[in-house]
Amino acid sequence: MLVWIPGGAYITAVSSDPVYDPAELCAAGIVVVSLDYRVGIEGFAQLDGAPANRGFLDQLAALEWVQRNIARFGGDPGRVTVAGQSAGAGSVAALLAVKRSRGLFRRAMTHSVPGSHVTPALAERAARAFADRLGAAPTAAALSEFDPWRLAAELTAFNTELSADRERWGRIAQAGVAVCPVLDGEVLPEPPWSALAGGRADGIELFAGHTREEFRLFSVMAGRAGTFTEQETRTALQDLAPQPGDARAYREAYPHAAAEELLEIVFSDALFRMPSVHLAEANAKAGGASFLFELSLAAPGLGGVLGACHSLDVPLAFGTLDSPTGSQVFGAAPGPGVRRVSRELRQAWVRFVTDGDPGWPAYHPDRRLTRVLDTDSRTVPYPEEESRRIWAEHFPVPFGS
Repeated sequence: MLVWIPGGAYITAVSSDPVYDPAELCAAGIVVVSLDYRVGIEGFAQLDGAPANRGFLDQLAALEWVQRNIARFGGDPGRVTVAGQSAGAGSVAALLAVKRSRGLFRRAMTHSVPGSHVTPALAERAARAFADRLGAAPTAAALSEFDPWRLAAELTAFNTELSADRERWGRIAQAGVAVCPVLDGEVLPEPPWSALAGGRADGIELFAGHTREEFRLFSVMAGRAGTFTEQETRTALQDLAPQPGDARAYREAYPHAAAEELLEIVFSDALFRMPSVHLAEANAKAGGASFLFELSLAAPGLGGVLGACHSLDVPLAFGTLDSPTGSQVFGAAPGPGVRRVSRELRQAWVRFVTDGDPGWPAYHPDRRLTRVLDTDSRTVPYPEEESRRIWAEHFPVPFGS
């Protein structure tokens, strides 16, 4: 059975979105549970009078409910696969490092794991700054007096201001989010990469992957595609490359990349691609079986500007090509190549949930075999090897470190 955790940058999560319709998966014999959890200020802000990472506590409560009740719905509590994309994948990855999650699931699926974690000190500073906007104290009691929709609207405005103030907020300004999982030492003691690599979390059967051009979605949504400058690229390399000297390493690895292409590569790597690869490698080193994919199929919708962007894999995996999201990115009548990739990815999900094997070889740090999903899908050594080498010795660094 499958438990789906929706994504949304830890500021939104809507399990009822039609793109998550599980009808095709259920028709293949999979019992599917989707859940909602607290997000934004209510879910992840560091507030006095409330535990940290309340969104994760909600997810743990839902998984515990599944253990107690899913047999009544035809599910096997001993064969739970927990899955998510983007912040949902970050949630799944975090659960690997949470002691309370032991025994709540057997397998995990992560699409586009974000590398976003924040230190308690920076989380507290962000909470104070947010509360100041409302003229309130950064406490759970004070903020509970405000309408949740106002909190959401104020957080959106705060995120915009934070993104424009790199001097004040540092690297987290590049991510553009004021709240994300806090390394609080209790609910989430450390990032999943170090927990797995250090033997403080057990390896499991893991299905992980990312899209080829993760960042393209955000540049298009912001109206910035085609407008990034060389100075913005230099700033991105300075803030997001794993070590100061790696800005030069990026330019040497991609000598023919223009400024915007190089900016998209480093953003894609830092935000999603390298966290996903590190998770697969750390899980394998911890004794688990990791199966890695990269989606390279370009979206034909919106004039083809999206490429193989972030979130493109979701309607493909669920088979919801005719949902509003699916129709927007794939068009009203997806071609045979799109449908073929959708069928392959969905069948890989079903096989993995059922047997722990999606249908291609496991990823090992020595061979790094990866399934590249496209109109001519193939299994090859990891295709973004230049970036992987730059990041090989560097886990994502928490914001505020």
